[in-house]
Amino acid sequence: MSRRLLAALAGLALAAVFAISFYRDRTQPQEYSTTWWDLFDTVTVVTGYAASEAEWQAQTDALYADLLRCHQLFDIYARYDGLVNLADVNAQAAAGPVAVSDELMALLQFGKEAYEATGGACNIAAGTVLSLWHDAREAIQAAQAATGESAADGGELRALLPDGAALAQAAAHMDIDSLVLDEAAGTVFFADPQLKLDVGAIAKGWALERAAQAAEARGLESALLNAGGSVRAIGTKPDGTRWTAGVRGLDEAYPPLAEVTLEPGQSLIVSGDQERYFTLDGVRYHHLIDLQTLQPARYCRQIAVLGQDAGWGDALSTGLFCLAPEQGAALLDSGGTPGAAALWAFEDGSIQTSPGWPGQTG
Repeated sequence: MSRRLLAALAGLALAAVFAISFYRDRTQPQEYSTTWWDLFDTVTVVTGYAASEAEWQAQTDALYADLLRCHQLFDIYARYDGLVNLADVNAQAAAGPVAVSDELMALLQFGKEAYEATGGACNIAAGTVLSLWHDAREAIQAAQAATGESAADGGELRALLPDGAALAQAAAHMDIDSLVLDEAAGTVFFADPQLKLDVGAIAKGWALERAAQAAEARGLESALLNAGGSVRAIGTKPDGTRWTAGVRGLDEAYPPLAEVTLEPGQSLIVSGDQERYFTLDGVRYHHLIDLQTLQPARYCRQIAVLGQDAGWGDALSTGLFCLAPEQGAALLDSGGTPGAAALWAFEDGSIQTSPGWPGQTG
């Protein structure tokens, strides 16, 4: 065989190797990230892998559409053309049954299940009480911003706090049994005309779980969904390593409390007093209300729930935050929420974990 022929064959072999390598590089899943700012009043970040940018765009477009629909359906403050949402239900269901979508019916049914599972600590029918605290927070934060009044000194702003009589009157209208769901007819009715729904304790996690399941059914194999600290894993990374999620410190000065490795389909949901709050007289008033005391819950500063369903994780993180730790631990031990584990973080910086929390036994 001539040298010229050998050189030609060697060149062809090198070209083939280069072509195969180039093809493999182009078909290996690439990492992408997408951020949305208009869902559930928080920042949503999706990080994952796809064979191409076009495939990633198609997947995240569909994911965004699913989450946006839930955001609009579960909104209690705004109405949307062509859509019967919770704002409509709150306005109309006392007058007669209101026809709702399958998604909204499923969420409200889940809300009833969450009420039973948490002994009423997570109650979507507590809107009358929660709205008093929401309105107070909005008014006080606006006044503080306008006047520059020190958060350490409540001054006249203390008058904007909900008083005991108003809270007690509101609490008389949060009976979950007054929420009448007719699944066959697809309708919602309020047996108590003053009932008001607020699904903030469950809506984001429930939507995240359903949207993740739909994305998996569409073929999304590797992604991490993070909606304001509510995290749900889809599959693993292409090399087989699992996604991780962290439990942040109590405040910016604190180091992260924990990092957990997520199995495919697992979620990590965190509730705490660090975001939606105001401070008066040195006291932090946050949005997680203990429905026994009708005041912001003071049992811990933050709780994280690791589990197999983001909807249940959301409901449990709210419910456990609003229960004494021993009550919350007993709830987890009861078996009504299989597969869930929790981490509590307290004001003094200490933590407590339930059995099943990674690396912990109690």
